[in-house]
Amino acid sequence: MDFNSSLVATKWVRNVIFATATAVAAAGCSTVNPYSGESQTAKATSGALLGAVAGAAIGVASSSKSDRGKGALIGAASGAALGGGIGYYMDVQEAELRQQLQSTGISVTRDGDNIVLNMPNAITFEFDKTELNPRAMQALHNVALVAKEYDKTVLNVYGFTDSSGSESYNLRLSQVRASEVSNYLIREGVTANRVVAKGMGESHPIATNSTKQGRAENRRVEIVLSPLS
Repeated sequence: MDFNSSLVATKWVRNVIFATATAVAAAGCSTVNPYSGESQTAKATSGALLGAVAGAAIGVASSSKSDRGKGALIGAASGAALGGGIGYYMDVQEAELRQQLQSTGISVTRDGDNIVLNMPNAITFEFDKTELNPRAMQALHNVALVAKEYDKTVLNVYGFTDSSGSESYNLRLSQVRASEVSNYLIREGVTANRVVAKGMGESHPIATNSTKQGRAENRRVEIVLSPLS
């Protein structure tokens, strides 16, 4: 590595480590170790920083001379996420999903180490239909972008209906819709063995089925992103 390239890489690494320390210090208080159940603020912070340093070194070593600064940045970011453990890995993935899904109508919530994407039927399928609409395709494209970047997660796709119609019909409809979403994610480049589709029918309603508004809320697809074992 020549002197100028070394200075550039060092500057990138310094900036990434500073940003990592700031972000983890700000968000670390909400990170819980998935195995012990204890707060891991200090451990996540130190792990992320150590990962950033190691990742940056690998990024510099594996990059061409002209791309060493960029390689340091990418390596440091990846190392920081992995060094911080499962909780931190899901934290950064959640943040990117929130950014990608702004104004799409898809909600992003956290449940332990799981990230839940709730896709209302209004933005995915027409009533009693199984063809994805263009709005849903664009949103799923953005989900796939993040999923491909964070490949240590599995995507569980669940389809839900309201209670209108027979239970058996609703179960089949929800399965087809879940499969449509999962197949689209696969076509967008998410590895097939990371995507699981399941129809839930009219079970697990999140609102009453006695009102039009409640039934609309119950018609949905949920994508649950979980860490790979």
